[in-house]
Amino acid sequence: WKGGLVTVDGYGAGIITRFSMIKDKFPEAKEFHTFRVQPAPGLHYSTKMLREVCDIWEKHGSGLITMHGQTGNLQLMGIEQDKTQECFDELNQAGWDLGGAGATVRTAASCVGPARCEQACFDNLKVHEKVLKYYAGMTHRPEFNYKLKFKFSACPNDCANAIMRADVALIGTWRDSIQIEQEYVKEWMDEYGEDALFDQVVNMCPTKAIS
Repeated sequence: WKGGLVTVDGYGAGIITRFSMIKDKFPEAKEFHTFRVQPAPGLHYSTKMLREVCDIWEKHGSGLITMHGQTGNLQLMGIEQDKTQECFDELNQAGWDLGGAGATVRTAASCVGPARCEQACFDNLKVHEKVLKYYAGMTHRPEFNYKLKFKFSACPNDCANAIMRADVALIGTWRDSIQIEQEYVKEWMDEYGEDALFDQVVNMCPTKAIS
């Protein structure tokens, strides 16, 4: 494969170009470009949304999709250059937008956060959305020397893998003493006893944070 530049109106990035260097041997695979499509923060979809994007991609492209991978994007792989604008227009009308590619602010990624996880220490989904909107222009049009990645994990478990895979890692931490519901602890102790408390709770904490 060799690179090049394939864009849609108003966008300088978001499509990864692949032109075959042996198109005379495999003319049906002379072009195999990839759309990077941004997901919602926390990767929240409805089945309706996913069916729509699959139908649009099968209409214009190969139908081959990679869910997220290392980039955070939906990767729609395999389209010819003369079909990209019409495909993007339909995706955009359905509410989707292109992600980052090249020397841009890349598509950010976040864990499910407070939407479903009780460990969340801040609303990483809201912060992700604000950052996404603020840097939208820098995602769509390359203007840096190199790519820049944001990732948002709502707690130190770092399910978004922000430390390892981001230039700017936002990770929630707990800033206060551990909160204990004393009445519930008393009920639990009456039922299970002190030995169980030490064996199942206190001694299970790897940092010995509970005493």
